[in-house]
Amino acid sequence: MNKVYSHIAIATAILLGGTTAGQAADGTEGFGPGSILLRTRALGVLPQTGTTLSGAGASVVGGSAGITDNWVPEVDGTYFFTQNIAVEAIAAVTYHDVRVKNNNLGSLGLNPLSLGSTRLLPPTVTAQWHFLTSGAFKPYVGAGVNYTFFYDQHGGPSNVIQSTHYNDALGAALQIGTDYQIANRWYLNVDAKKLFVGTDVHLGTVVGPIKARVDIDPWLLGFGVGYRF
Repeated sequence: MNKVYSHIAIATAILLGGTTAGQAADGTEGFGPGSILLRTRALGVLPQTGTTLSGAGASVVGGSAGITDNWVPEVDGTYFFTQNIAVEAIAAVTYHDVRVKNNNLGSLGLNPLSLGSTRLLPPTVTAQWHFLTSGAFKPYVGAGVNYTFFYDQHGGPSNVIQSTHYNDALGAALQIGTDYQIANRWYLNVDAKKLFVGTDVHLGTVVGPIKARVDIDPWLLGFGVGYRF
């Protein structure tokens, strides 16, 4: 009989061991190898622009480009390889107006000068380190890459800008955030990413072609809720 109890104890230990150290059988302990966290967030895309103009008409127009902020819905998923190491991928579509401020066309009523609008698809993948595995707060830091697609591009409403084209761009990403466990498998999330993204903008204007190098470098601020599988 003692052997039976011994075998039961061993089997129980094996079964419990199959539930990772970060994830108890009732799902209350948090993340572990194989955990998947799916979230939806409100995402603020806040560009921090810097601009260099070149080309035949650059000195005529002058000024610097600015890109409007936007808040959009976002979905993302995180896969845990261990309690501490995970990878996250996010997807969202944002819409922005682009303007040249402090330009030389104020006498024409074109300051700021609209360069039209564009939509961005900035998928971002980051490798994360979750450095606290116990307790309700589960902070993390991450680093990765971003590739921004520009599409649905429209020129400005004036006759000065006749065409606009933005090149797709590859950049780096840094991340910091935290999940807060509010129930067995439900989490609140606050997340901030800094993207380092620059693009070449090709403008067809009435004073000749202009090439603008625009360093967008946006902050991505996210607030949302997630569910762990």
